Amino acid sequence: MSGYYAEIIAKELDIMIHQVRNTLELLKDGCTVPFISRYRKERTGSLDEQAVIHIRDRNMELEDLDKRKNSVLRSLKERALLNQALECSILSASSMTILEDLYLPYRPKRKTKASIAKERGLEKLAARILEQNGTDPDTEAHSFINEEMGVPHTYGALEGAGHIIAEWISENRLARTRIRKLFVLRSQVRSKVIKGKEEVGSKYRDFFDFSQIARSCPSHRVLAMIRGESEGILSISFLPPELECINELEKIFLKGSGKDNQFVKASLIDSYRRLLAPSIERELRNALKTKADKQSIRVFKDNMRSILMAPPLGSKRILAIDPGFRTGCKLVCLDDQGQMLHSDTIYPHPPRNNFNEASSRLIELIDQYQIEAIAVGNGTAGRETLNFITSLELGNIIVTMVNESGASIYSASSVAREEFPDDDITVRGAVSIGRRLMDPLAELVKLDPKSIGVGQYQHDVDQKLLKQSLDDVVVECVNRVGVEINTASKHLLSYVSGLGPSLAENIVSYRKTKGPFCNREDLAKVPRLGPKAFEQCVGFLRISNSENPLDNTAVHPDSYNIVEKMSRDLDCSVSDLINNRELRDRISLDRYITDTFGMPTLRDIMAELEKPGRDPRNSFQLPSFHKDLQELEDLEEGMTVPGIITNITDFGAFVDIGVHQDGLIHISQISDRFIKHPSEFLSPGQQVIVKITGIDLTRRRISLSMKNIDKKTG
Repeated sequence: MSGYYAEIIAKELDIMIHQVRNTLELLKDGCTVPFISRYRKERTGSLDEQAVIHIRDRNMELEDLDKRKNSVLRSLKERALLNQALECSILSASSMTILEDLYLPYRPKRKTKASIAKERGLEKLAARILEQNGTDPDTEAHSFINEEMGVPHTYGALEGAGHIIAEWISENRLARTRIRKLFVLRSQVRSKVIKGKEEVGSKYRDFFDFSQIARSCPSHRVLAMIRGESEGILSISFLPPELECINELEKIFLKGSGKDNQFVKASLIDSYRRLLAPSIERELRNALKTKADKQSIRVFKDNMRSILMAPPLGSKRILAIDPGFRTGCKLVCLDDQGQMLHSDTIYPHPPRNNFNEASSRLIELIDQYQIEAIAVGNGTAGRETLNFITSLELGNIIVTMVNESGASIYSASSVAREEFPDDDITVRGAVSIGRRLMDPLAELVKLDPKSIGVGQYQHDVDQKLLKQSLDDVVVECVNRVGVEINTASKHLLSYVSGLGPSLAENIVSYRKTKGPFCNREDLAKVPRLGPKAFEQCVGFLRISNSENPLDNTAVHPDSYNIVEKMSRDLDCSVSDLINNRELRDRISLDRYITDTFGMPTLRDIMAELEKPGRDPRNSFQLPSFHKDLQELEDLEEGMTVPGIITNITDFGAFVDIGVHQDGLIHISQISDRFIKHPSEFLSPGQQVIVKITGIDLTRRRISLSMKNIDKKTG
């Protein structure tokens, strides 16, 4: 079926069938998404990672659909219910919904009112009435009275026939399709507060009496209502266009105008209210939840990508502080590779308030370990600690706050215990804060992405889908940046294309016993790292001090011969080619096209020669806050202040302005023009200038705007 899948996916993505077919073949052959998108552009037509992931995931969906079709066909064959027409319909079903509609009348069921009536021999009566040939249902029912079968009178016979007709109507594919369409287009979703829950559920106040057309209800509202329902605060219901639905059913099933027609009409209404509407409502609820999950996960992925790709400060000697009041500020000194040299505790704040002693100790450590930058966690006492440090006038030393979300989870993890078995969790947390400043990506890969605290309703969405999506983002970012093999942790290495935890562990062990890797060829000596894994990973690994300068680039060893041929043709070395733009400008790429490597690969090679080992992340910029704003009470409406985006949601962006409480820029306040999503303008970690438009001290809420702001202020 792979050719059929390729045709479907190609149409969905509006690309050529051979692009999909080749991508599927590469995936089947064990190639990773980063490897395919980077090093197999000739075969895929230069598809990016997102397209490759879509092909992979959509192919899995289609495979699951085929598995379900086979299961349905097997069930029907075993029960001798399969005919040629039904088999053709099942095989041609393009979605799970269509397939399940086809199977519904034949699905094994628990006892229903209709199945009991069929057991009593009333199916023929139901069929005669449904024909609506002008027969009198009462007259027809007389011949079906049978006390032994549990039908003692005509009323019982007609009641059973009505149940059968109702079930037939509810299982009719055309009826379900049309009612489903009306539900999707016209149904309202409504939430109400459960009586007596008003106080404990105050955070759901916006949904105490809420309704909206279901299909236009944003994902964050859907997930908020579902969470409120799961916590016993809200009740959710759907309000379909009942009259329109019943009229649509009448068009399908009613004919004539006799007593049998009126009987069918009554059965039709019963079918809709008792069977069809509840069934389609469950479908709609599930569809809304699935749609909301996917949208929420998309937001989470975009936020994660921004955070993982945040600008690194780079290799600096760092003093990192996990701030606190009562327990003091735990600090650590790190070398330029992130290794801990010293740990200590100072108490610059109340209740101990040893300001002078803390100042002296801090300055002493800065001098002793030649500190170049200070990282302060943004948790409790973070802003106060930042002010304490900046008051010391430390010259050219970089001083900045670092988002410490998830640092406490890392501190208590097996990863942290393995690295720092003799240190407590506050020391481990401070180390994590410092390393995040040095290289956010290298440190954050040690965490479960859900603990980083971005996105919306991450605990309410499909957890399997969320994990897969976030793993894809981490893999994408790690391989886009590249990894220095001689310094990377096993956790970072495990996300490199083709590796994984086991091979990453083997690489680190080999490094410890044999010393640093001298070139990429040494990688093949790592135990259990075979040719396939080597091919997949080697282009994403860097060796900065290798004799071959290409080992510190994203040029794959498979392409080294191309670069070497270029240098021979120009009568220079590879190093000369890298260092001399005039030499590169003399290269005519057309001369180096082969059956294997085309223009996409050649252009990538030239880009790498231009900036070997380049980091795709932006340059580090020092963030800042308004020095006179410490607490929520310091704010006034109309103020213009600097801030940092901490989270993006469907409805807006949250901003840290340095007062221990993030403010919200509603989507309507981000731009003077209409935007569909905040991510069009903003991303986590971005520095912005915002205006304070509202302050609610009771609910501790800050409303912000980016409209009509003089960006030079603040």
